[in-house]
Amino acid sequence: MAARDKIPILRWLRMKPAAVWIHRAKIDGERKKGMADPVHEHDKQVLHKLGYAQELARRMSGFSNFAISFSIICVLAGGISSFPAAFNSTGGGGVFVGWLLGGLFALLVSLSMGQIASAYPTAGGLYHWGSILGGKFCGWVTAWFNLLGLVFVVSSVDVYLYLVFFKGLLLETVLHVDTSGLTMLHQHLFVAVCLVTQALLNHFGIKLTTALTDLSGYLIFTLTVILIVALFVYSPVTPDFSRLVTFTNYTGAAGGGVIPKHTSSLFLGFFFGLIYVMYTITGFDASGHTSEETHDAQVNVPKGMWTAVFYSWILGLVMVAAFVLAMPNLDQAAGAGFDSFFYMWSAVAERMPKALEILLAVGLVTVNYICALAGLTSTSRMMYAFARDGGLPASGFLSHVSVSTRAPTYAIWTAIALAFLATLYADAFLILATGCAVFLYISYIIPVLAGFFAEGRSWKEKGPFRLGIWSRPVAILAATGVALLATTGFFPPNQRVFYLTVAMAIVLPILWFAGVRKRFEGVPVGERIQARQKMIAEIEKKYGP
Repeated sequence: MAARDKIPILRWLRMKPAAVWIHRAKIDGERKKGMADPVHEHDKQVLHKLGYAQELARRMSGFSNFAISFSIICVLAGGISSFPAAFNSTGGGGVFVGWLLGGLFALLVSLSMGQIASAYPTAGGLYHWGSILGGKFCGWVTAWFNLLGLVFVVSSVDVYLYLVFFKGLLLETVLHVDTSGLTMLHQHLFVAVCLVTQALLNHFGIKLTTALTDLSGYLIFTLTVILIVALFVYSPVTPDFSRLVTFTNYTGAAGGGVIPKHTSSLFLGFFFGLIYVMYTITGFDASGHTSEETHDAQVNVPKGMWTAVFYSWILGLVMVAAFVLAMPNLDQAAGAGFDSFFYMWSAVAERMPKALEILLAVGLVTVNYICALAGLTSTSRMMYAFARDGGLPASGFLSHVSVSTRAPTYAIWTAIALAFLATLYADAFLILATGCAVFLYISYIIPVLAGFFAEGRSWKEKGPFRLGIWSRPVAILAATGVALLATTGFFPPNQRVFYLTVAMAIVLPILWFAGVRKRFEGVPVGERIQARQKMIAEIEKKYGP
């Protein structure tokens, strides 16, 4: 038996459930009967049973579905830009143990979401799951938290792309360019160019976007490995592995004010820092949002979801360990505040070949750009799916799909307009980064909890990916983890996210009972599904095979 097979969780994650084998055997049977593309036909049949037409083009492979979530998670994005949130709270132990613990909770969430995605493989994923398992109001609330969180993902990544990676790392640290003359206008122009080009790439169909996110999947892995090796080879200090389990209270002035107010509680400081992993390992709902564009969605979507989280968790754990071990002095790094990563980078770069330094910096800019690109893909599919059911103003406009590109073009451009508006706030990068993490995880756990209560009752038919007897325990652990992680986003300097969350918790029910519940039909269920079959055939005739 291989060493990895002796570890229970790895053995369980690697096994193929019997339901998946049965599913694949059924498709193989259809292929032997002469059906040209049984997988595609099966995907369409599942979609029809859920009351929807195949408008979007199924051009994503299983790897592509994994790559889009892996690209949004992108350990080289949040894993670097939000590093001070954990390190400047409780030092090496805070960042390493925090990543280990937070990543485990994220994996549990992805497994629970994957099981639901396997049963209901639709664009808009979470909104659809929440509606079927918990009712229209549950789905409606899920949709708004998810949509706002996704808009914030695109905004925050593009803002960080400018501040941290393009301006801070490439121009100032690597190329030593004087950026003192750059103003907020330059930031807005840079973000606008990024958003428009990302929209154009999405506008021309999923094939082009998929090619870039596939490339990003390989690039993230390669760059991370190169970065880790470079940090160990060129670090000016001998690695002291005790740093990874040593907690030091850097809250307040000792940590450069990243956590503005000092707390005497080391545990509370560690708790504040968990927002780091929450912001980084998020966005994996993209696999669900692109379900209607993925071949063999019932198998590939859940697999793409949890594997993206699992490999990001493991790869990121080694990476953050390398950051901590490569620092010449932890106290000085913490004192640098939000520049603690740059302190480490500069110390290593002095011994690193210039060509390698430039290569890494350009690579980091590239993968962060594609991270936002993948985020826009996810956002537009969520917006399209919610509008398709009449959940948004101007739903007919936002649910439009181009006949030539098979992409939700109007949703794409609306999404980037909203994302740009969100970046105009002066302290955009803080509230956007924290807000996207909190809102996304809230939207993740609503359908998971709805599934917990619906399982065995209204939810009796699952897809090929099943957690079996672990389904409910995993859901409870995932919910507990989300409750803890989401709360970390409510403390200073992120208290504005708390106010916004409370406002949404008040306003959404008011709007619902004020009239939305009467106008909004929600996802098709029961007799409505049968009544839509003729409409589905007409829609698909317009788009062709």
